Amino acid sequence: MLTGRCHCGETTFEIHGDVPQALTRCTCTLCSKRGHLFAYYDPASVRVHAHPESDRVYRWQTKLVAHHFCGTCGCATYSDSPDFQPDGTWDGKTRRIAVNARLLDHFDAEEWPHTVIDGRNLW
Repeated sequence: MLTGRCHCGETTFEIHGDVPQALTRCTCTLCSKRGHLFAYYDPASVRVHAHPESDRVYRWQTKLVAHHFCGTCGCATYSDSPDFQPDGTWDGKTRRIAVNARLLDHFDAEEWPHTVIDGRNLW
């Protein structure tokens, strides 16, 4: 099991699974400004514990993706999104959780292999 937390600790998470073989860096305007590296999981394998008053959500464009961040320390924590395929398609129902791998305990996300998706042109 993996664990992680935002800087202030008001949002923590547990992941029943391993770090993916590669993390993902998205080039869309939001992700490139936030600078996180995503580790994707099935929603059933991620448990988030967040204080309701500090768990903030940002949605933009289609409003299909809920980008969560801590309202106290500002860390981008995770996103709940459609399970978009590399070509930008989605089956209309399957979702996934993208955890900010930089928040994983005892893990250096910068040193882990990562792939880049062209979010600036896909969505």
